[in-house]
Order: sequence, then structure tokens, then C-alpha cells
Amino acid sequence: MAEICCGVVSESKPSDPCEKSSRAARRRRIEIRRLKFVTGEQIPVPDTGSYKRQKIEASLLPSSPRECLNAVDTSVTEELKESERENKGQGQEEELNLNSSSSSLPSISDAFDRCLNFGVTSVCGRRRDMEDAVAIHPSFCRTETRLHYFGVYDGHGCSHVATSCKNRLHDLVAEELGAGEDSVNWKEVMERSFKRMDTEVVGGRTENLTANCRCELQTPKCDAVGSTAVVAVISPEKIVVANCGDSRAVLCRNGKPIPLSSDHKPDRPDELNRIQDAGGRVIYWDGPRVLGVLAMSRAIGDNYLKPFVISEPEVTVTERSPDDECLILASDGLWDVVSNDTACSIVRMCLRGIPANSPGKCAGGKCSGKGCSDAAILLTKLALGRQSTDNVSVVVVDLRSDT
Repeated sequence: MAEICCGVVSESKPSDPCEKSSRAARRRRIEIRRLKFVTGEQIPVPDTGSYKRQKIEASLLPSSPRECLNAVDTSVTEELKESERENKGQGQEEELNLNSSSSSLPSISDAFDRCLNFGVTSVCGRRRDMEDAVAIHPSFCRTETRLHYFGVYDGHGCSHVATSCKNRLHDLVAEELGAGEDSVNWKEVMERSFKRMDTEVVGGRTENLTANCRCELQTPKCDAVGSTAVVAVISPEKIVVANCGDSRAVLCRNGKPIPLSSDHKPDRPDELNRIQDAGGRVIYWDGPRVLGVLAMSRAIGDNYLKPFVISEPEVTVTERSPDDECLILASDGLWDVVSNDTACSIVRMCLRGIPANSPGKCAGGKCSGKGCSDAAILLTKLALGRQSTDNVSVVVVDLRSDT
């Protein structure tokens, strides 16, 4: 006797096909749920699709259910990777944490070993490609004063300019800084560093091109690629911020947010005048854009839009205060949907109850504090929950741990 099960006519026993199909479907659903919620397992995602996230290296997956499933650490340097390979060769596997990174230069003295606690997240979000990059380099420069480097880079057109900034900009700042810090002109140092970085990427250095690079679809010079850059150099006395583009740095002091950078949007009055004086135009196409193309007026790269889009950063030097609590650096994927005040409140909430000088989780010479880690993750989840359509990268620095 024929039975119809799921639209298929079967000549087998009355109940067997439906039962088998039902059990198989139930097993598949259970397996999918188990794969989705078990932490530490790689989540397979298709390579194609307009809103699919990139595949994640298994070694960079978060180790805690509190962390974003597609978060990646973009600040792991080659030294830490090499160290990890050596440890694995000795049978001592060391798990890379989302919020830890390694020092690019050894400490000068024991006094320099103490570094700021920080937390980092960098996620693809609802974008098809990951174009953000993050750089963390405690004690990055050999000076008589501890100098810690934090940078967030938001690429557009492709990821390789942001990757170049991640790998090179801190070295250029260190070279320009030299051996002294007390009498340095920070504005000139940052401007020269950003100009050299822009010259390198415009000159066509290709060591950061990857198999997924879309540049083969562009001109051979690959001049339609760029990146924003917001950089903070922190010493015991000062916070130096250099910004080029619409990423942002916000200082939380005594519970109040203090912006240390100003977004370079094409409709900002002074930027609009500068573009028009150079012979360019700002066209409103889904928001203000330079020549109707780029939604920011300053960036590293973008040679095809010069001189309207420039790489010169705006630099602020802020004297540190005992009331300083934290510093937040983030790409516009966060700031498009989260206000400065909200971000400051969330970080303060995560740091509440954690002693100022509590040791962070250290690996490879770097420390990541739990409060900062939780704050960076929570800010990222909030941005995604508020339907941010961009990559989201967040760095939270606990300034209390360095006082």
C-alpha cells in the first residue's frame, strides 16, 4: 500500500519512511544546534552571500561564551605567532586570547614591564568582507618614557591598506620619534609618519595583498583603496591622538566622555571648504561623499581622489589626569550607532568593582584586563544589535592601571 510522506510516494511499510525521515531531520537539527552553540568550535559559513561573515581561523576563535563568535584578534604580531609555533613544537600549546597581543619591542627596564590593561574586538559584522585592522604595541619605542601604541584602521575598497597601516605605521612613528620624547613636536611626528605611510601604500607596495584581494579587478596601480587611521600614543603624562578619517578616540574622564578626535566627514564646514578650494565637490549620494564616492574627507591611500582626500592627520595632545578612567578607540561601525556617552557608560560599568591596578591576563608580554575585554565585547554586541552595517573594531584601554 502506497503512503505519501513529505510529498513522496513510497511503496514501503506504512510508517517506516515518515518515521525515518522525521528522525533524520530531527538529528540534523540537533547537530546544527550543537555546532552553533558549542564554544571553541569553528562555525562553517559559505564563502558567498551578501551578508555572510568571513571564515575564522580556529586558533583565533574566542575562548569564552561571553565573546563574539566571529571576533578576531587583529593585533597579533609575527613575534607572538613565532613564539606560539615554538611552544607547539615543544608540546606546549598556548591559546591566543581575543584581547591579548605581544610586544613589538622588549621592555627597556623592569619599570617598563607594567603595561596598560586593554581589551580588543574586531568583527566582520554584516559586511561581506573584513577590512578593519587593529594594532596594539605596549612599550613600542625605545625612549626614556614608557610609550604605548594603539591603532584602529578602517579600510575601504580592499583590506590591504589597513593591513599595511597595522604592520608599518607604529614603526614609522617610532622612527620619527627617535630617542627622545620630552621635547618632541607630536604634531610634526604624526604628520610625517602618516605622510610616509601614505607614500608607501600609494607607491604600490604589495606584500599585504592576499588571495582574497579584490585589487585584481581594479587598475594596476590599485589607487582606489584606502583606510582611515586613529592612533593613540599613551605615556604616563600625555595622551597623543592622531586621526585621519571617521574612526574616533574618546576619553572617559570622571564619568564624562571627552572626544579626542573629530570625524573627517565631507560636510564638515572646514573640510567642505578645503575640498571646494582644491577644485573638488561634495555630492550627496546616500550621504555626503567626495565626488559622490567616498564618505570621508581624509584617509591614507585613495590616490585617485587626491588632492581632495588627504592623509594629513589632526593631532591632539591631552595631559593625563588622575580622573582619567579609560580610552576608547573604534571604527565608525561602532560610532554610527553608539554615542560617546553610551560607550563611556558601558565601559565604566564593566570596570566598576575591578581594582585600578588589578593584573590582567598576560601572554607574550602583554596584559589584557577582564573589565576592558568585557567592555569591548559588550560595545561590539551593542553595535551589532543596533544593526550596524559596517565592520566593528573596538579597543578599550584602562588608564587607571598606569597611574
